[in-house]
Amino acid sequence: MQISNEKTKYLAKTLGKVLRRIRKSQDDKSLNRLTNEYALYKGTLSKFERGTNNCQFLTLWKFSEALNIKCSDLIKILEDELGEDFTLLDE
Repeated sequence: MQISNEKTKYLAKTLGKVLRRIRKSQDDKSLNRLTNEYALYKGTLSKFERGTNNCQFLTLWKFSEALNIKCSDLIKILEDELGEDFTLLDE
């Protein structure tokens, strides 16, 4: 089994869209506020939202806490967005 680079890029882009949508739905959650209040790096968060960087799990956990959403709920939203046919591994 092999991991497809295009699938990884698609996953990163979709995660970024989900993160941005959740953050923007919370009126007071700007990138600046998140970086100042939660010791997160603005450039890193911005890259995650644009889908240009792969997100490490610990950083994703911190980001989800800063957005007041359980990481498991964030993953569920991501799974729903990707669709049930999405896999990273090619058979």
